[in-house]
Amino acid sequence: MTMRTVFPVLTLATALVGTITLACADENEAARPELAQGRSDQEVRTMKIRMNVEGTAITATLVGNATSRDFVSLLPLTLTLKDYEATEKISDLPRRLSTEGAPAGSDPSIGDITYYAPWGNLAVFYKDFGYSKGLIKLGKIDSGVKALNRPGPLKVKIELVEK
Repeated sequence: MTMRTVFPVLTLATALVGTITLACADENEAARPELAQGRSDQEVRTMKIRMNVEGTAITATLVGNATSRDFVSLLPLTLTLKDYEATEKISDLPRRLSTEGAPAGSDPSIGDITYYAPWGNLAVFYKDFGYSKGLIKLGKIDSGVKALNRPGPLKVKIELVEK
């Protein structure tokens, strides 16, 4: 083999090793979100949680931002969700969450799990709503959002789904 034919083969091999390494890193992060703590938001994919709402299981996917990672650090967590404006269920959290790098606000839709920074509370939307300043999206409910559309307070246990 000449140098001309060896170079493209080495370049391809290097690219493949890099791709495999990145794929393995992403797989490890999905199983152990704590590995993602030092990585930028663009590199962090998602985290899965389960919410047990008075016997009904709800699954959700959290986005990989600083606020979501801080929320995960509180889990497992048992809260009482109270109805707010017949649109969302809210609950105070044990402490305020990081808002590092968060947008000024967001426009929530049905199934969005959010953090309302001005009040320091969790807000889970079971109806559509408009843009709110200070609202940070944590994630989205994958299935079971109808379990929240009930009157009165609801007891919920939230935990990280382990793989």
